[in-house]
Amino acid sequence: MTLIPEIHPNQSIALLKELHILTRDGKLNQDTRRKLKQVYHLYQFIEPLLQEVMQGNPSPMLVDHGAGKSYLGFILYDLFMKQQAAGQVVGVETRAELVEKSRQLASELGFARMQFHHLSVEDAMRSTALPPKVEIVTALHACNTATDDAIQFGLQKQAQFMVLVPCCQAEVAEVLRKRKNESFGKTPLSEIWRHPIHTREFGSQITNVLRCLQLEAHGYQVTVTELVGWEHSMKNELIIARYKNNPRRNARERLEQILQELNLEDLRSRFMPAEV
Repeated sequence: MTLIPEIHPNQSIALLKELHILTRDGKLNQDTRRKLKQVYHLYQFIEPLLQEVMQGNPSPMLVDHGAGKSYLGFILYDLFMKQQAAGQVVGVETRAELVEKSRQLASELGFARMQFHHLSVEDAMRSTALPPKVEIVTALHACNTATDDAIQFGLQKQAQFMVLVPCCQAEVAEVLRKRKNESFGKTPLSEIWRHPIHTREFGSQITNVLRCLQLEAHGYQVTVTELVGWEHSMKNELIIARYKNNPRRNARERLEQILQELNLEDLRSRFMPAEV
């Protein structure tokens, strides 16, 4: 049994060292304890989803968008997928050097059912390297519009589940800021984002509200919760979307109203769903 309580039984110590979660002499790196806690906590949300999809498909595909160094993908494979007879974990990342490092590490560890692709989201949606349908789409701390890109990918690929932890959301705040003077004459709600710090925080909040409505308009049931305690991360919102083929009837209408009321029509193409 491991002497480090954070490390799960049967977990690859070699992997944790390569991810710099453990030091070379097998001790937990204090700088990455917080990262490990976040990934483990997210795994607790994803594991039952993987178990559920495998009841209907013994060889599911999980695609992690904006994979970076693929902390999440490697942990998911190590803790769950390597124990299964089939199933794949795929990382999609735009930085070629990180893709190559992840490929090398997967090969060294014998994680044969891991793939890594150097693709943008648009390219990933067209690429023949990925099937027309995937079961789960994840995006951990996908910065700014990367979360929206992951949502678009999940919608096109008819994902059964999407698990999203948004980060560094600036686009909506920038539009609020750009149109602030115009908004003052349009709605008293503009007082919510009059001060710069409120513009940033409200922009982040309303971004996720719009994302949830978009998912609901496409037939997903959405749950929003904390990922970990605020002492571990301020980027802490976890969105879990489950496809139910039951579009919320007023979601599209609400989206339209919010975009108009908050003077965010510039973002219509990003958030407004196609007719459903």
